[in-house]
Amino acid sequence: MASNSNKPTAGRPLYHIFTRIPDRYDLINHVITLGMDSGWRRQTALTCLKDSPGRLLDLCCGTGDLAITIARLARQTPEITGADYSQPMLEKAAAKAASARLGNIRFINADVAKLPFPDAHFDCIAISFAFRNLTYNNPRTADYLNEILRVLKPDGRFVIVESSQPKSALMRFLDHLYLKLWVFPTGYLISRDRESYRYLAESAQHFYSAEEMQEYLLKAGFKQATAKRLFFGAAAIYTAVK
Repeated sequence: MASNSNKPTAGRPLYHIFTRIPDRYDLINHVITLGMDSGWRRQTALTCLKDSPGRLLDLCCGTGDLAITIARLARQTPEITGADYSQPMLEKAAAKAASARLGNIRFINADVAKLPFPDAHFDCIAISFAFRNLTYNNPRTADYLNEILRVLKPDGRFVIVESSQPKSALMRFLDHLYLKLWVFPTGYLISRDRESYRYLAESAQHFYSAEEMQEYLLKAGFKQATAKRLFFGAAAIYTAVK
């Protein structure tokens, strides 16, 4: 496992960026991923839609892009919920869904440690580049994972798209250089929030590899976990089955 010692505590440094800049958040994500975020989100949405789930949860949904992508790609009309703790992000998400005339999505303010849903409620839960925030040096990680498992149906799928570590030492070096010299300064330049983007770059650099993530999910209580690497292994889509 990549070392997490002596790194910023997750959660609080991100509160500012998730509440102060919803209008710039999508632009920042698009710029710092060199435009690849749209394709990764589409792949994640298609993974979520396998087996035609009836109820889906976009956890830590931000401005709602994953939930909206799922709704647009779905052949049927699943019930989609987006949950986040940032009210400004949720307002932006709701406006985007309304503009797209997608009536099968609702957005709610929720704490991942205490989700307002009954047991075994969702066929699929998805999270897009926020799982790291729930698990990287976060003292509430166990609470979050327990809640995710609680509201997921037996045999339900937890789909995660998240940063990872390339296998190749050269690619890993280049990825970490990109995080340091592109992600951090670009995010800071657009957002003017140095602390948040330093945290995001450092947490990505020190987060799990694909193999470590699969092991992590199995130890958390999922019975199966697979990984699909993206962009030379700098990111990955994980599917964990309850």
